[in-house]
Amino acid sequence: MKIKYLATLISAAIALSCYGSSSEPVSLPRPEYPRPQFERKDWTNLNGEWSYTFDFGKSGKEHGYSESTGFQNSIIVPFCPESTLSGVGHTDFINAMWYHRNLSIPEDWDGKKVLLNFGGVDYRAEVFINGKSLFTHYGGGASFAVDLTDALKYGENNDLVVYVEDDVKSWQQPLGKQSRRLNSYACFYTRVTGIWQTVWLEAVDQHALKQCRITPDLDGNQFVFEPKFYNVDGSSKFNIKIKDGNKVVCEKTTPASNSSFITAEIKKAKTWSPEDPFLYDIEFSVINKNGETIDKVNSYAGMRKSELRNGVFYLNNKPYYQRLVLDQGYYPDGQWTAPTDEQLKRDIELGKAAGFNGARLHQKVFEPRYFYWADKLGYLTWGESASWGMNWTDKVAARNMLAEWHECIDRDYNVTSLIAWSPLNETWIKDVDGQRDRLTNDLYFMTKNLDRTRPVVASSGGHHAGFTDIYAEHIYVQDPVALYNQLSLNSNGKPWIHHPKESAEYKGECYMIDEFGGIQWNKKMDAPEVATEDAFWGYGQAPQSLDEYYKRLEEQVNVILSLDHIAGFCYTQIVDVELEKNGIYTYDRSPKFDVERINRIFSKPREQARAEVEQMLSTRKEVSQATK
Repeated sequence: MKIKYLATLISAAIALSCYGSSSEPVSLPRPEYPRPQFERKDWTNLNGEWSYTFDFGKSGKEHGYSESTGFQNSIIVPFCPESTLSGVGHTDFINAMWYHRNLSIPEDWDGKKVLLNFGGVDYRAEVFINGKSLFTHYGGGASFAVDLTDALKYGENNDLVVYVEDDVKSWQQPLGKQSRRLNSYACFYTRVTGIWQTVWLEAVDQHALKQCRITPDLDGNQFVFEPKFYNVDGSSKFNIKIKDGNKVVCEKTTPASNSSFITAEIKKAKTWSPEDPFLYDIEFSVINKNGETIDKVNSYAGMRKSELRNGVFYLNNKPYYQRLVLDQGYYPDGQWTAPTDEQLKRDIELGKAAGFNGARLHQKVFEPRYFYWADKLGYLTWGESASWGMNWTDKVAARNMLAEWHECIDRDYNVTSLIAWSPLNETWIKDVDGQRDRLTNDLYFMTKNLDRTRPVVASSGGHHAGFTDIYAEHIYVQDPVALYNQLSLNSNGKPWIHHPKESAEYKGECYMIDEFGGIQWNKKMDAPEVATEDAFWGYGQAPQSLDEYYKRLEEQVNVILSLDHIAGFCYTQIVDVELEKNGIYTYDRSPKFDVERINRIFSKPREQARAEVEQMLSTRKEVSQATK
């Protein structure tokens, strides 16, 4: 075993001790099935040791790298080369690189459709088998599959090569919070290049199920299914079995057709909510004309309805106040990739322990395993792209953004906990020839056309274009009285708009403060060597004591809770990330504060918050008059 690989296993073992235990061997990182709502029993996990080489001159094709049988260096997939868990830890810019792995394909797979699945590759990925280019994918957050069937040698080894390009300085690709400087700074973090989610193989029947949309229809007490098959033969059947535990509550069998809409009524349907996250187990089967099951997929779904009424968010036909926290989805040793599945679960448990009922998943398309745990544990989520880093007025960037966002919606449509889409964050850049507004509105209408069941936050904060379902603003005023004065309705009964001259007029949309707080508090922990205490970052002047921190936090939260026109909030943020020290927990997920006290602040009843704000304002007024 190579020395670098041994070092990586040691690093992985350390990660397990830091983030939680796992019964799985560390020799196979991230061994769990990566797609919980579309799970097949037979699959091959390709995580582990691959070979790689950097290609800073982008001359690899001329060198024949696409026909490689192996490179000199080793990397642990699915961790990006910037991470320590990859065994590489190269944090300088990587504009191109190559991966190689041998694939041993069984002879009995001949005749089946062989699919190579990538959870995520940042940014442009070209896939080769035995020197032949099969597919090129654009988009760091979207998952994709490559059909290897006709390019493979069955019963023999095959050479899989993946070429990656990642130009973070192009302004034409979404980056999220990845730094354009050599090092991290402020709220920008270590870059992510190449493979960063699980890679796996599946061999399926030529007439297998490709996808199945699941739409919960609470008012109709039914689920609506829209299946797609790789091929149809006119004789196969599609069977859907819905279970409540071991009890089958509904079963439907229809022709296997790509034009079907299948309704499955559930008598006395149980709803899903953060307070009671009930999920139905679902089995999909494709049955041929001989009565043989040629494909079987396990899934699940929750009966959940997410909608807006007169500016109020409703969950399952009842008003529901969103108490969200900002989650960047970064890890000290994995960057975008959680070291273990247990850590994804733990992150949600930390949010719930702090009093939040959900998270705005910020500037990153989170992996399906995160959504799985949000569904299981009961945790609302907003799906967001990694939109920062692109020029919203550039037409190529717009095309890249629209194509990737389409794939992300398609992948995560079935997620129960996902109750809003938010394609853009803080589009500060000034408009050029109407291109920024055009992109924003294209994203809004595309999202609505792809999913009519969820609200869309066209742009979270920044400059707002013409259409949105939720008008979401960001405010980091630290003084609670100033915060109250600014967020109170104006004389015309309208809410505060950060940039009214650059934004579309507020027209009565649901109004939320989906970023606020961000109070600095640095608890000593590991940080990049380049950092000094002055380099640590957060909003406002850091409190001088824990008591001052708690007071400022509680008064800010009280203000938000007290104002009736605000339909919910998102606090910045759940954990520190690198130099940004405004989390409830440290970067390694250790508590910075009394979590029970933090929970009481964020979960406080709104009536109590209103009373405390009135008392605060009265006290401040008395003090001001006494001073005069």
